[in-house]
Amino acid sequence: MAARPAMYRGDRRRKEVARKAKQDAKRQRRLERKESGASGPEIEELPDATQQAEASSGYVWFSPSRNRTLTTATAAPPASDGPGDWILLSEPPKPTA
Repeated sequence: MAARPAMYRGDRRRKEVARKAKQDAKRQRRLERKESGASGPEIEELPDATQQAEASSGYVWFSPSRNRTLTTATAAPPASDGPGDWILLSEPPKPTA
C-alpha cells in the first residue's frame, strides 16, 4: 500500500482559502482603523512612575511548587497550605529622604 502524499491538492486549496480569508480580515481591520483614526492594536497604557512605585510597595514572593507569585506587606513568607517553599524575589523600594 502506497503512503499518502503529505499535501494533496485538496489541502493546498483549503490552506489557500484560509490564507486569503485571513488576509481579507486583516485588510478589513486596517480599513476600520483608518476610518476611525485609531492606529494599531489596542495596547494598555503604561503606568507612570508613581503608580509603579505604589504597585511595587510590598515584598514579592515566588513558590516553585505552585508556580505563582504573591505580594505581601510584611517580610514574613506567606502562610498557606502545602509546602512552604516561598522564595523572596524583591523587597519594597527604600524611601528616599
